[in-house]
Amino acid sequence: MVVSLAQIRETSGEVFLEGCPTRVVLDHIMSKWGVLVLLALTDGTLRWGELRREVDSISEKMLASTLRTLEADGIVERTSYPEVPPRVEYSLTDLGRELMERMLPLIQWVAARAGAIVGA
Repeated sequence: MVVSLAQIRETSGEVFLEGCPTRVVLDHIMSKWGVLVLLALTDGTLRWGELRREVDSISEKMLASTLRTLEADGIVERTSYPEVPPRVEYSLTDLGRELMERMLPLIQWVAARAGAIVGA
């Protein structure tokens, strides 16, 4: 069943308008790096270096910024262990897992059709 923007607004109010928090959330989770970091974390907990390798070509600065944003949004959890050398792990929160359950069908659709779309 396809839901229209009008139907969403009927049940949720005036969402997705300028200044609405929904635009901020979309910016965080649907950015190129946000999607790729979230996708990498769907397979489980990863350390910094593992995430850098998994999210090909992301800079350290962009990875740090993306992780801070997703953590502040309550989508990614950062766990720091008091060890030498320090160990930090990142994982999806319950909210992040719920989000990815909904995003994975879109990501699968993109993966299956990207070649035909870009080649068109």
